[in-house]
Amino acid sequence: MNEAPKRRRAIVTGASGGLGRAIAERLAKDGAHVVVHANTRLDAAEALVATIVAAGGSAEAVAFDVTDREASRAACEKLLAAGPIQIVVNNAGLHDDAVFAAMRAEQWSRVIEVSAGGFFNVTQPLVMPMIRTRWGRIVNLSSIASITGNRGQVNYAAAKGAINSATKALALELASRGITVNAVAPGIIDAGMAQGFDRATIEKLVPMKRAGRADEVAALVAFLASDEAGYISGQIISINGAMI
Repeated sequence: MNEAPKRRRAIVTGASGGLGRAIAERLAKDGAHVVVHANTRLDAAEALVATIVAAGGSAEAVAFDVTDREASRAACEKLLAAGPIQIVVNNAGLHDDAVFAAMRAEQWSRVIEVSAGGFFNVTQPLVMPMIRTRWGRIVNLSSIASITGNRGQVNYAAAKGAINSATKALALELASRGITVNAVAPGIIDAGMAQGFDRATIEKLVPMKRAGRADEVAALVAFLASDEAGYISGQIISINGAMI
């Protein structure tokens, strides 16, 4: 009798939010055991785990601050005790918008620390165990703001621009190890930026005349995390309804 294939283990940071939730649910649906990460909203992460398990998937919840290097490393090491994590989705991020002339230093630092610092703090401890398996997928959530810029978001554009560059560099380092590294750069999505726009504005900005759906972004992330995407690496892939 053949044994069932072992589930690959995945982590989705910032999974207590709308987009992260959709990604976690899709990866679980595709057969991964998903570590649902939250910063402080452990109850939301645990509720998502319950939803995934009720649908026949496998998941667990974890909470830590991705900007805290020691806490992140300790949490990752605890997770690694159960085996390597082969799919890393760096979704944690935040907005703290202000025009640059009035931007406080804390606004600059916090936004960059969550996106760029969080990428390092979570991914770096997980890379060597992933390398030993000779298979891995790292998907970083970027933004259209990193490509086009956006007024009032110099900090956010800088943070996501750093993610884009890190994606390309890390892809080169890991290419011979069976590990791909890509970034997904959403435009106006109903689980994120769209919440700040009315329908008329969205129709004006987006050639497709609608906001994107979280499940559409999740489908792209899931594809990049699959075996089928094994020859795609170092790419910044936009999903924005033809905005650019």
